[in-house]
Amino acid sequence: MISDLKKNKDELQHQLADPEVLRNPQKVKELSIALSKIEKEITYHEKAADLNRRIAEARELLQSEQEDMKNLAREELAALQQEQYEFEKKSTADDATLQDIIVEIRAGAGGAEAALFAHSLFMMYTRFAQKQKWRVNILDESKSELNGYKEVVFEVDGDNVYRMLKWESGVHRVQRIPETEKTGRIHTSTASVAVLPKAREVDIEIRPQDIKIEFFRSSGPGGQNVNKVETAVRIYHLPTGLIVTSQDSRSQQKNREAAMTVLRTKLLDAKIQAEQKKMAAERKSQIGTGDRSEKIRTYNFPQDRVTDHRIKESWHNIPSILEGNIEPIIDALRKAEQKN
Repeated sequence: MISDLKKNKDELQHQLADPEVLRNPQKVKELSIALSKIEKEITYHEKAADLNRRIAEARELLQSEQEDMKNLAREELAALQQEQYEFEKKSTADDATLQDIIVEIRAGAGGAEAALFAHSLFMMYTRFAQKQKWRVNILDESKSELNGYKEVVFEVDGDNVYRMLKWESGVHRVQRIPETEKTGRIHTSTASVAVLPKAREVDIEIRPQDIKIEFFRSSGPGGQNVNKVETAVRIYHLPTGLIVTSQDSRSQQKNREAAMTVLRTKLLDAKIQAEQKKMAAERKSQIGTGDRSEKIRTYNFPQDRVTDHRIKESWHNIPSILEGNIEPIIDALRKAEQKN
């Protein structure tokens, strides 16, 4: 493994020294990112190999007939195993925590009320992002007639974005009396949230022959066309059947770039999900299952209470929470993960 990585590293360094390549800034950027990624992998594997070697040595000392030596070996082994756990945990998270994210919010059960709740969640994350000095950019949206969201897809760029918002994936449920409800009956509605680490070009390669691109006119609430020019973009990924759209920009090129970013991100997410299934035993220590169909949180307006079902904790003052003051929830989830 390490020998193959070092061979790839040498090849990349050779390409970066090529005068022809140096005349292409985009190629230099791509190769530099790839080189950085490989150097990081080499460092990881060398550290992992060193830890495994030291753990094996400590286990061998446990066979010693001298009691003092065995006690020292036990202490050394426990310390090394803890170091290995922390190292693997950090290494698994490093790439994702440094990445920006794409968030998808979709109205679920509850019709118009679910769409309004989806809009409330979008505003909650937008306000939280503003407090963190992150940048939010809408990539695609489909509004309801009451100005809610049937669906909204947006990117969030900034420091520690994924680390802060990774627990938001799942089904969010709201219990409240809609403004249009005349009998005072409490309605239950849902919206799903997906938080995806944003893929870069070097993370996922998409071949031109694997996609089909269509252009169409952007549409507003109710489906009416809002542009006379076909600036909106729809991309079909033929091998997987994935379909993504982008219509928020008035520029066809910008919408195409945004749609490609979403497609790469979804393909990377599918890859990550497949890898995580192979690590099912390790995932037992995580908060929840990570399944996006899992109900993770309830916003109960009559009782002014937000409950996260994964850690069985509640907070009050829903208006403040929907204004983006979600730090206490994030902190509680982070502590629960560290405890586990």
